Amino acid sequence: MKKLFPDKVYNVTTLVGAGIAAFNFVLIIFLTLLDLIASENNPYFGIVTFIILPGFLITGLLLIAYGIYKEDKREKSGDALAPKLPQIDLNDPRQRRAVLIFVTGTAMLILFTAFGSFKAYEYTESDRFCGETCHKVMEPEYTAYQASPHSKTNCVNCHIGPGTDWFVRSKLSGSYQVYSVLFNKYPRPIPTPIENLRPARETCEQCHWTKHLYFQKISKVDYYSNDENNTRWSFKIAMNIGQGNPETGFVSGIHWHVNNNNRITYKTTDNKRMTIPWVKITRADGKEIIYKTKKSKKDFRNKEIETRTMDCIDCHNRPAHIYHPSTVAVNNYISLGWIDKSIPFIKSISTQALDRGYSSKQTALDSIKIFVESFYQLSYPDYYASNSKLVSKAINEIQKIYLRNYFPEMNVSWKYYPMQIGHMYAPGCFRCHDGKHFAGKGKVISKNCDLCHSITSWQRENDKPVYADAKSLTYVHPVEIGEALYTMNCSDCHTKSL
Repeated sequence: MKKLFPDKVYNVTTLVGAGIAAFNFVLIIFLTLLDLIASENNPYFGIVTFIILPGFLITGLLLIAYGIYKEDKREKSGDALAPKLPQIDLNDPRQRRAVLIFVTGTAMLILFTAFGSFKAYEYTESDRFCGETCHKVMEPEYTAYQASPHSKTNCVNCHIGPGTDWFVRSKLSGSYQVYSVLFNKYPRPIPTPIENLRPARETCEQCHWTKHLYFQKISKVDYYSNDENNTRWSFKIAMNIGQGNPETGFVSGIHWHVNNNNRITYKTTDNKRMTIPWVKITRADGKEIIYKTKKSKKDFRNKEIETRTMDCIDCHNRPAHIYHPSTVAVNNYISLGWIDKSIPFIKSISTQALDRGYSSKQTALDSIKIFVESFYQLSYPDYYASNSKLVSKAINEIQKIYLRNYFPEMNVSWKYYPMQIGHMYAPGCFRCHDGKHFAGKGKVISKNCDLCHSITSWQRENDKPVYADAKSLTYVHPVEIGEALYTMNCSDCHTKSL
């Protein structure tokens, strides 16, 4: 039988390589077409099609070349006068055919390699790749991201940003993350803040131009007490969000901290940046003011502490991965009518059910149902008999809150990932604005609430609303707590432990 190719091609290594290459090439084409017509996207499709299979294809091609080289070397070993480089005779039909197939195959390989490389790049930059590939590890972050204000912003826009430099750094960092997942070396939960992350102002300010943040933003807050009637207490608050600049008037507020005329640096004594005993403000004219707590010398003793420049992420530390405290989530659900306010003690029972601590997601869902039902069956049997559907709906909503904010397999909850905006469930503003940072006599970082916000009105349920006149209303706590209102930070009570 006449052979199609030169004898050197017919060896086990080359034929095995050709089989591997052909099989994977056909499989790549098939999966690519399948991915294009599929109604649902699979997060592992891209990895297999554009990363794993091309690796096998290239391995097959290398085996083809190695087999031919080995066979050529074997033939020449018995002839001292044989040329050292292979000779191609295009007058030989078999060699001409082999060259034609090689050139055509190489051209196609280059074309598909370019396409595959682009698809691999595109896929590794996608939200699916970031959030769904390592499902168990990234499930908390991806779930929170999908319900965040930044859910329409691609992960890479914040975590990498534009430019080649940070793209390369992120891929090198990602290589270790892949190793950690494959060999189960990752911590639970993933520690924050993330080290070696691109400066936030280089990414955040691609969209958020702080220069045009000025005047005030009005927010309305509804709070429901833990009493039988779930008594509502609400207030409106005007947040001073300006940074102060000549174009909008020098209306200063929260974003003064990132005004380009100021540079704030600080030192912290813990990895989570909860304790900040040293702050330095550098003015535009170069003048510096250093504020310290009385304990700062003790805190810095025998420690190498990094000096960090304050940026967006120091307050907005959970911009796209927010885990809501149980009481905040339940307040919102009651306010929206998803949990019926008429159910006795539903606010208290809901938060208790959420924060009991569970070993797994399924255990949590089952236990929440049993806990809530048992309470009403035992404490309010008549009410439960006539309103069981209402209670069941509430249970369903409580379970949704749990699925959105608690991930026991990764030890993740709002307590481990607190938000530093404000000061209710984490030290937040009070890390510096605690009245305990001094810079000589008379200079102190103020704890005056009106620097950041003013209360314009508040109202207890069934009472008339109280409105502010020229000044901000004095804050009234929903529950009488005496002097603790002035001597303790909010987070001391509202968060048992972080």
